[in-house]
Amino acid sequence: MPSIDIRHAHSLPHAKARKAVQEVAEKLAERFGIDYDWDGDTLNFNRSGVDGKIDLAPKNLRVTANLGFLMSAFKGPIEAEIKRVLDERFGA
Repeated sequence: MPSIDIRHAHSLPHAKARKAVQEVAEKLAERFGIDYDWDGDTLNFNRSGVDGKIDLAPKNLRVTANLGFLMSAFKGPIEAEIKRVLDERFGA
């Protein structure tokens, strides 16, 4: 079971939604050293202590991540930051 499981509705066209997810991934890579790659409409990401993905669908997206023992202590702040960025990029 994922440590983090967030679903977020959106109304963006597919290309714009994918671009927004890409921009989020680039920001995470820059700030936290996260590696990522696309597999179809799923962006997989990882770094030490975190392994997850963002599944992009036509009307919503889902962020799931497994947090390692040390990172699980920061679950609340991590979820809050993910939700903030999703609201910023995709609207509340």
